[in-house]
Amino acid sequence: MVAAALALLQPRLEYALKNTDLRTARYALGLDFGTESVRALVIDCDSGAEVAVSVCKYAHGVITRTLPGSNVPLPLDFALQHPQDYLDGMAQVLDAVLKAFPAENLIGIGVDFTACTMLPIKRDGTPLMMLPEFRDNPHAWVKLWKHHAAQPEADRINALARERNEAFLKYYGGVISSEWMLPKCWEIAQHAPGVYRATDLFIDAGDWIVQQLTGTFTRNACAAGYKGLWNAELGFPAQSFLVALDPQLEKLRDKWLQNIVSPGCRAGEITAGFAAQTGLKVGTPVSAATIDAHSGVPGVGVCREGAAAIIMGTSSCHMILSKELRIFEGYAGVTKDGIVPGFYGYESGQSAVGDIFGWFAKDFLKPQGEPFGALSRRAAELNPGESGLVALDWMNGNRSVLMNARLSGMLVGLTLDSRPEDIYRALIEGSAFGTRIILEAYTQAGIPINELVVCGGLTQDSLIMQIYSDVLGLPVKVAASEQAVALGSAILGALAAGPEHGGFRTMEEAITCMTRPAVRTYAPHAEAQRTYATLFELYRQCHNHFGREQVQLMTQLKELKTKTRGAH
Repeated sequence: MVAAALALLQPRLEYALKNTDLRTARYALGLDFGTESVRALVIDCDSGAEVAVSVCKYAHGVITRTLPGSNVPLPLDFALQHPQDYLDGMAQVLDAVLKAFPAENLIGIGVDFTACTMLPIKRDGTPLMMLPEFRDNPHAWVKLWKHHAAQPEADRINALARERNEAFLKYYGGVISSEWMLPKCWEIAQHAPGVYRATDLFIDAGDWIVQQLTGTFTRNACAAGYKGLWNAELGFPAQSFLVALDPQLEKLRDKWLQNIVSPGCRAGEITAGFAAQTGLKVGTPVSAATIDAHSGVPGVGVCREGAAAIIMGTSSCHMILSKELRIFEGYAGVTKDGIVPGFYGYESGQSAVGDIFGWFAKDFLKPQGEPFGALSRRAAELNPGESGLVALDWMNGNRSVLMNARLSGMLVGLTLDSRPEDIYRALIEGSAFGTRIILEAYTQAGIPINELVVCGGLTQDSLIMQIYSDVLGLPVKVAASEQAVALGSAILGALAAGPEHGGFRTMEEAITCMTRPAVRTYAPHAEAQRTYATLFELYRQCHNHFGREQVQLMTQLKELKTKTRGAH
């Protein structure tokens, strides 16, 4: 695996050696821990050139059926990971990229991770599942962000918070997700009390990686704020609230790290032990961790108000910055200094975008043997509105603004004339309409948005990008880097280094040096805008009717499907 990664590095290695004075060059490293793999990206801090990149898949991947070495089925909705995969993968990608440049020229390191991906550990950082007595208990393993088995706990947290009128709820659009820290901790307390009692710290995986690098425990403001119910105004949930949930949670706050450090601020330096293992230089500054999607904001070059950064892949994350705190409906979380220092960072999202297109291609086109590219070309030949369809993009629920995971998707307007290309184009338009609903919530609250800056796999599709521009009536700028998330982490690492270590004083300075202008800009077409304005109003009516007024029509269908599946 390492040999294959090095083979990919050769062109970049040659570039670095031929065009850089290694005596004065300065580099930053981003470590990007995704759902399936870890990626290392090295950036030249002066030119923004991507010097080296390496990717390593996790050996155990996402664990959903049984624990390794076990035949005992895991409960429904479990999604676990092996923490050793993170360490082994990181060792391999570091070994690969460190062959491309001298480690002494590395000024700073940033880390991003999926969230809330958390694990129970001992005080010295040892994961509980590494101890023989807890190896076979799934609650002692890493609970990945998409572990959804804590939904009953999340439901009770939401209900009690509303009953008590808890102030923290308004910072999360009124709904706490089963993916977040508190529901997962409570799930462990209820279903594995031995694991809960033995746990010294429940830690976000990104913070655990930083601890492995630096020997220092810190809690990053990004994960703590968006997934851990902390914010600068209120702190953590009150002790009385936790006890009202369950007396077992009386000591839970003692099991959470409370020394909050913002991304871009230094969490520590590379230890002698980690340097000996990897070849990194002792004392290299390491930034506080951040969430992977949020790292994409500086990675696409956004550090100002007025621009929405959207990370577009299987799902979409929308990040908007504001100097002022505004409370309104439509976001999943807001945190001061959670994304970029000096700003309140807002997060919204669509829980399925690329997944929807992939679902349609896999289940409806592949059986017929039709190439997906041919479908996309035919869809591009259609005029806006020509399909006669409106799609509600809730195939995996609605994250924003309705915050209802139980909703399901819909196609309105089907006739015997409807063709695959009509449906596919309607699905793209539906995802763009969903984004417009989200962005309008911000503008109506007084937060201006005048452009989109996007990154992710979907940005390579010109049809999708043009439809988004036409629907939203905004220019859509495609970020230059295909590794925007890892680039964002490298930027945070260079910022954490500070001028005293050859780094940067401000985020704006780091972004100016380390990112490049957009590679493409899509401008809205006036005629398409007019048609989409009409179509969007039809979408809005469907959105409000099935998402607000008659929610039971959607949720009952989903419940019936669950009840009857496998009944015969």
